[in-house]
Amino acid sequence: MFTGIIEELGTVAGVEDQGDAVRLTIEAGTVLEGTVPGDSISVNGCCLTVVEHDGSRWSADVMQETLDKTSLRGAAPGDRVNLERAVTVDKRLGGHVVQGHVDGVGTVLGRTPSEHWEVVEISLPDDLGRYLVDKGSITVDGVSLTVVTAGRDLFTVSLIPETLARTTLGSRAPGDRVNLEADVIAKHVERLLTWKDDA
Repeated sequence: MFTGIIEELGTVAGVEDQGDAVRLTIEAGTVLEGTVPGDSISVNGCCLTVVEHDGSRWSADVMQETLDKTSLRGAAPGDRVNLERAVTVDKRLGGHVVQGHVDGVGTVLGRTPSEHWEVVEISLPDDLGRYLVDKGSITVDGVSLTVVTAGRDLFTVSLIPETLARTTLGSRAPGDRVNLEADVIAKHVERLLTWKDDA
């Protein structure tokens, strides 16, 4: 589980094609402190398992399902990525409950700068709009954000200077793809309300 509060920007150092998977190697520092193989790190909102690390680079195997359903399919050396270690029980939950399980990929539609923030408009896959509400939570490339306006096929968020400077969202341009994770509580509520017990 994660909080959506990004700890650092890493850099993709290598992408090794393994046929039905990819070995992704990322340069990082902060997220490797206290990390051992088997630990989880969120990469642009995707929960990946550390296979190995040497203190400055770490590797994870990205399976076909993840490549098919996230923007990690297009990862290339030099790309910057948002990184966060899994939350521990003694850590403040600064964002919201984030699983690192991407629900779909959206596209940045536009950016409207202001003096102290920037409004970003992002498209939504058809089946995700029902989970968003104004002032609710959404995860975009692993970043916990508050929805400003929620539409059926798009939504907007306002990004403060801290978010623009410390995450990849500061450089995402119209046409760029981003990983989206809806609030897990909304998904559980829907499941409970639509469950039919045929027994």
